[in-house]
Amino acid sequence: MGMRGIHTSINDIRRAIFTEVARLSYNYKEGDLSEMELIPYRIIPGEVSHYRDSVFLERAIIKERMRLAMGLTLRKASEHAPVSTGAEECVHPEKYYQPPLINIIKFACHSCPDNKVVVTNQCQGCLARPCSQVCPKDAIRFEHGQAHIDESKCIKCGRCMSVCQYGAILRMERPCAKACGMKAIRSDEYGRADIDQDKCVSCGMCLANCPFGAIADKAQIFQCIQALKSETPVYAAIAPAVGGQFGKNITPGKLRAAFKALGFADVVEVAIGADLCTLQEAEDFLKEVPDKLPFMGTSCCPAWSVMAKKEFPKYAECISMALTPMVLTGRLLKKEHPECKVAFIGPCAAKKLEASRRTIRSDIDFVLTFEEVLGMFEAKEIDFAKIEELPVPNSASADGRGFAVSGGVASAVVNCIKHNHPDMDVKVEHAEGLDECRKMLRLAIAGKYNGYLLEGMACPGGCVGGAGTVSLITQAAGEVARFKKTSEREHAYESEYETILPELEE
Repeated sequence: MGMRGIHTSINDIRRAIFTEVARLSYNYKEGDLSEMELIPYRIIPGEVSHYRDSVFLERAIIKERMRLAMGLTLRKASEHAPVSTGAEECVHPEKYYQPPLINIIKFACHSCPDNKVVVTNQCQGCLARPCSQVCPKDAIRFEHGQAHIDESKCIKCGRCMSVCQYGAILRMERPCAKACGMKAIRSDEYGRADIDQDKCVSCGMCLANCPFGAIADKAQIFQCIQALKSETPVYAAIAPAVGGQFGKNITPGKLRAAFKALGFADVVEVAIGADLCTLQEAEDFLKEVPDKLPFMGTSCCPAWSVMAKKEFPKYAECISMALTPMVLTGRLLKKEHPECKVAFIGPCAAKKLEASRRTIRSDIDFVLTFEEVLGMFEAKEIDFAKIEELPVPNSASADGRGFAVSGGVASAVVNCIKHNHPDMDVKVEHAEGLDECRKMLRLAIAGKYNGYLLEGMACPGGCVGGAGTVSLITQAAGEVARFKKTSEREHAYESEYETILPELEE
């Protein structure tokens, strides 16, 4: 789990950037982005560094974070240019950020050692020296009574670690590489982290786990606010993982009022789309498994489905073709309000990538994370304590709202199948984290899960552990459970939108 849910200085810096970029966009007048030059001095004031060796380095990193938050490309330390270079491009709401989505700010990277076995100063220089006895490569020598590992001989088998009574031997792993379920992180020529973009599925676990805050994804805060300021109505489609993300005791009524205060036309919960996705997956499962397909994987987590199709192309059709809750909600909104734009607001970095696909681009215009929207609330100085409640239409089922938590999608689909086929036994397996998802798929391909529904989630605990979340995973899961209890409908098949599903699927 690493640092997840612990509030650190990195959260403060990210929040400050998102707030400043939101403020910049709300105050933006035709053609003037000169304010960008001042922001790094507002976030890092004074002459003395706050977190690193030099205040100049800190501001340089802030500049690149700011560029990414505006959807612009990163620059190397060797490139000299004002921070606002090319920024006028990002003013157009139509501009999608240029890939890659997940970026490493190289001069913020600590060049962490990766997969290295080290002896710490807890070594007691004991008489037995079991570490050297079990080493198959004779890589451990003793100097001044302390064990030392010869890097050139060590094969990192870890036997010495397991026998040391003092726990004095550790494996050093790069936190970003350890968090990456795709093994997509390697080293560049200076030993800094580097992302293999062919392997990356944009789950964002590296950026959530880098203790130096060197990894960031691109954002559309600026573009979304420009759309909010235009004549076009923009709707906020809010993912079911929202519980507790903007603070304690914030009701859906307060949330609706707060989003309207940001300039959104209105709010719709993506759990409505989750209900429709459930209906679609249940129908697919009944049609395809086990007659045409040995098993079926869920479709809603883009990082999981891209990983599955990328690494096991022969089994790509075993991943459900159902449209994701985000896309179904976007289509529903555009059917009801043909001229509108839709901003998906959720916990997820991979949704940004999903929304930029050619086929989905027209359904979803912007993807923002909860953390980014928090910056918008701050820029607009929205105080949840003082904001008036608005009535909220209660439309999604408890099952649809449960999509945010690991196991929730599978149980929603099972409930749907059981409704029409009460005697049918639907076997389910679910995994969270891409490493576990891969193991699950391998077992399924080996025939262990024939006839099963497989639920894959790239993040720990499900969407509540996404890279764009703010609150503790366990707390967020508790909030989702609480919110489910307020639903007037229990299951997806009670959805009032069921009749128009065929139109949305076209």
